[in-house]
Amino acid sequence: MNLLVTGGAGFIGSNLINMILKKGSKLAINVINLDRLTYAGNLENLQEIHDNPNYRFIKGDIRDRRTVEAIFTKFDIDSVINFAAETHVDRSIRNPEEFITTNITGTHVILDVAMNYWKISPDVWNGKKYKPGTKFIQVSTDEVYGSLSETESFVETSPLAPNNPYSASKASADMIVRAYHQTYGMPVNITRCSNNYGRHQYPDKLIPLMITNCLKDKALPVYGDGLQVRDWVHVSDHCSAIMVVLQKGIPGEIYNIGGNNQKSTIEIVKYIVNTLRKSESLIQYVQDRPSHDVRYAIDYTKITTELGWKPSCSFEQGMQDTIKWYSENCHHWV
Repeated sequence: MNLLVTGGAGFIGSNLINMILKKGSKLAINVINLDRLTYAGNLENLQEIHDNPNYRFIKGDIRDRRTVEAIFTKFDIDSVINFAAETHVDRSIRNPEEFITTNITGTHVILDVAMNYWKISPDVWNGKKYKPGTKFIQVSTDEVYGSLSETESFVETSPLAPNNPYSASKASADMIVRAYHQTYGMPVNITRCSNNYGRHQYPDKLIPLMITNCLKDKALPVYGDGLQVRDWVHVSDHCSAIMVVLQKGIPGEIYNIGGNNQKSTIEIVKYIVNTLRKSESLIQYVQDRPSHDVRYAIDYTKITTELGWKPSCSFEQGMQDTIKWYSENCHHWV
């Protein structure tokens, strides 16, 4: 299989590529990594496999159709996993245009090029004649569902109600991917994951920011009262779920991916503070983010019952590994 991974130098994409090429797979996979190397993309995340004969890196923009077409032609791409996206909510509030063009237009470019290269059409779809193993996976987020009450959980059929420019751009991309399946028969899957954490995450996200600020004895900014609840999944579990979807996912289906670890922001921050034996006086409550969703919770029953996946990394194990990695790899974030 020739697999195109977009945004493969970022946090989740690099963990997936490392998983495929360092630990092996039941499939023989050549990975082509297309990444623009924005602030959150870092080739050091892939330094252990950069000379692997089954790996190629190409610097480029998913919005550039010529670049994407050239990659499909040169490498005869079989499947795509689309991680490439602007992802930070605060940044989307300050500069929504970059999120709209990258997350929506960029997704459409890759999707459309893939459909044309694979010669997908309604006639082909109706006859089930497309190449076995061909798949387009859109990696999305539970944030497209909006906010929840204290007792609800998101399921794949939950209505989309994004509340910020980032989640709105991801929801829009999801709808385009779905439409290509419904209209043309494009073999797609959409995955929607809860909050990720782990090694190589850019330190403007909650967990790495709190760890690195703690290590530097800097203030730990917490939005509002810190009682916003998120489900947390270790990046290794997320990546293993995506590989299961790549191999077993039914075309057109959506799969939620969760970790069964619902924690409030302040719980996470205090856990990090106590693990690093710092003072809780570092915690600084700041003005809340506009339209800040109160609670997310993922029901991942579908991927468990239909595809046999479930998370294997406990929150304690994942957090201890993450804190240890940032403590020992200061060059990644200093």
